[in-house]
Amino acid sequence: MKFLQNIVDSVKPHFVKGGRFEKLYPVFEAFETFLFVPGETTSHGVHVRDAMDMKRTMMAVILALIPATLFGMWNVGYQHYLAFGMEATLMENFMFGFWKVLPIIIVSYAVGLGVEFAFSALRGHPVSEGYLVTGLLIPLTLPVTIPLWMVALAAVFCTLLGKEIFGGTGMNFMNPALLARAFLFFAFPAFMSGDIWTDLSPEAGHAVVDAFSGATNLVAFDANFHNVQSASDMFWGFEQGSIGETSAAACLIGALILIITGVGSWRIIVSACLGALLMGLTLNMVAPADLPNHAMHTPAYYHLLIGSFAFGVVFMATDPVSAAQTEKGKWIYGLLIGAFTVILRVFNPAYPEGVMLSILLMNVFAPLIDHIVVEQHIKSRLKRA
Repeated sequence: MKFLQNIVDSVKPHFVKGGRFEKLYPVFEAFETFLFVPGETTSHGVHVRDAMDMKRTMMAVILALIPATLFGMWNVGYQHYLAFGMEATLMENFMFGFWKVLPIIIVSYAVGLGVEFAFSALRGHPVSEGYLVTGLLIPLTLPVTIPLWMVALAAVFCTLLGKEIFGGTGMNFMNPALLARAFLFFAFPAFMSGDIWTDLSPEAGHAVVDAFSGATNLVAFDANFHNVQSASDMFWGFEQGSIGETSAAACLIGALILIITGVGSWRIIVSACLGALLMGLTLNMVAPADLPNHAMHTPAYYHLLIGSFAFGVVFMATDPVSAAQTEKGKWIYGLLIGAFTVILRVFNPAYPEGVMLSILLMNVFAPLIDHIVVEQHIKSRLKRA
């Protein structure tokens, strides 16, 4: 790596103050610190000194996302060949999905980072590392059939209105990737709902099988929860859905990585699952007996496996910027996310996937939750004084 360091050092004078490209120093600094550990440390007392800086935190999340990304690529190919009734090897499934998903990821990063670099150069402040994660989260929450121009539009929307308008990374009060998905869902519903989850690119000599249905388990369970796939298939992710959100197993691996590295809060993950289970059990108890196929009868644990619940809870709800910060607040925040997700799924047939709106809603209320927790703590301390 010495030769690479020499190259960076040789061009650095052009970007520092007085150089020809001094206005582009934030962009240069972003690439330099991405490649090499900075040679200086903070000097002011208010800074927290820790081995996990922002880049390492973001890389830990990227590492946690790899299982969901790789499985998502494989599942894209698996669902494609399954729709045509064709047998395919593991590698054939993966490579088909890889070439379909890769352009979506490239566009997300190219456009999002381009906007972020432009704002950094105009404002003269360092490039934040937040989009390293957002750039991968956005594609994983989308169907593989999404047009690339919509991916670009979502990246611009979440970067400008999700972060930059509030001051950049660390100042956003909503998860930017979820905001991008919500924007696409409400702006272009035809491309984000319905039978759009499987790539049906023509296969020479083959036609889509007659029994093929583009309906996901979330759509099927609303009419009759007996229509959904087995719990085993949903756990492993052998179902139609967004690119990276179908496998609860892959999300579980990601959760373990986030918890072990200390990046993600296990309290939020556990409490969200408890909230969904408790609400599911409550609805099971009050479900009308004369409607045996009603969604209220859905086994509570199904809600942990169906759709993007696992992905949202592990990678979106635990966002350290937009989530609750107090320990007690994290439990309340997670419980409400889980409960609201089940309520939206069961009572809103037009939008059965409720985890996205639940997390965004609780992002808004997270500061209030923390405020109430802190106020209660102060009052209890004053009583003991």
